[in-house]
Amino acid sequence: MRGLPTIEQSGRLRTRRWDAVVLGGALPGLVAAIRLGMNGARVLLLEEAAAVDAFPGIREPFLISGAKSDGVLGRCLRESGIPLIDRQRIGSDPLAYQVAFPDARVDIGEPTRTFEELVGWKFAEPESAKSLLRELAGAATAERDAMLEAPVVRTPRRLAAARRSSEPYTGTPATPTNRHARGLPDAARNPSSRLAALLAAQTRALSNLGGSAPSPEALARLLGQSQEGSALFAGGEYWLHTLLRRRIESLYGEFRTLPGPFRIASVSNQPGVVLDDSAEAWCGRVLLVNAPRPALAKAVAQDPVPDLLSAPAPTRRRIKVHLRCRRSLLPTGMSKRVIAVRSHQRPMEGTNVITLRVFPNARRDDSVDLVASSVVAADETEIAAREAEIEAGVGDLMPFAAGALTRQESTRPTWDSDDWLSDPAASAGWPATCNIRVSSRPPAFVLDRAAVGGLGFEGDVLLGWRSGDCVAAELA
Repeated sequence: MRGLPTIEQSGRLRTRRWDAVVLGGALPGLVAAIRLGMNGARVLLLEEAAAVDAFPGIREPFLISGAKSDGVLGRCLRESGIPLIDRQRIGSDPLAYQVAFPDARVDIGEPTRTFEELVGWKFAEPESAKSLLRELAGAATAERDAMLEAPVVRTPRRLAAARRSSEPYTGTPATPTNRHARGLPDAARNPSSRLAALLAAQTRALSNLGGSAPSPEALARLLGQSQEGSALFAGGEYWLHTLLRRRIESLYGEFRTLPGPFRIASVSNQPGVVLDDSAEAWCGRVLLVNAPRPALAKAVAQDPVPDLLSAPAPTRRRIKVHLRCRRSLLPTGMSKRVIAVRSHQRPMEGTNVITLRVFPNARRDDSVDLVASSVVAADETEIAAREAEIEAGVGDLMPFAAGALTRQESTRPTWDSDDWLSDPAASAGWPATCNIRVSSRPPAFVLDRAAVGGLGFEGDVLLGWRSGDCVAAELA
């Protein structure tokens, strides 16, 4: 591995130093920063101005799952020292989301309600529905237990240490003692065409992969977690990202916005960011890249681009549209989270599958904010057309809102985004571990969301959690 381009320290260059510099404000980096702070590291988290200024709901996950004490998020928040008063603000909603077809609106959540919906809308016969939900719940529990025990990430140093230990390192997480089998259960392997469309729509909405399918283990967790319901924050102005940011600041971490052209480089053998406009350098003992590397490669003001930013181009991107309307225009019975499928007959991809989240307006008037999104091909020239299709799809869901939906425009981030979706290399991805080190001298790491993309939101939490601990161990 080749290191970063070197910039000589000079009287003109003003250098500030931290233990760790995190480049990008996506969820994995926030979690990693907290874990580093808990281990005594001073952390600087750098963000793009457009990402900071955007409506907070743009970056909130569609489904926040695992917030109970035995879940991935719940365990992570508790072990990361999030105060009890903050954790208590996260309630539980037995309804995870609705899946809306042209001829059906299916509530997905706690098992009894989901069973009645599957049978009532004729997606499955009673016995088949019962077997499907029972087996998915067991597989999802087994996968959650494995996720909580797994290393998820590794570095060459961690790999060497594991090989020297009495317990041989195999590169894959140990299967926990659990009476449930892991992987996609038999009841979900050969569904009817109608049920297959329902499962495929949920997979596309919840997965953070580009064009590839989640592994059987990831798919079992992705589809089975809905029976646990979803997390719900008390009040309309509280966000998961806000909770994590407050924790970072309380641990002597700092947030800064990159105001202009910058370079990624090494100053006195410490990796960091050099701001050309102000002749400043912000460096750390380690650098964590928490943004899509191809997007960063286009954003940095340097040629040639550092080797650590080399990565396959993303295959898909999640386009989001921010809308606003009066609360009274929401259809009766519509969930705060909806997966809308515009046609049974078309593949469950592109703007045929639209996710919609409803947020109370911060002004507490009669309006609501809506964030709608679809995963589409990574083609910059098609954005406007796809946004128009998403907006039309929301209009189909809300027939009484015709002409009353207003688009809320904002600047789209160029690099500090979690909307670019890639795929892991062959045989990589959950449940395999991924190597996060991309440079040894100076030490730099990349939080590769593709490696855990099949697990969706919980994969992001795990990636940040385990990466933060792994990097903290190397700093120590």
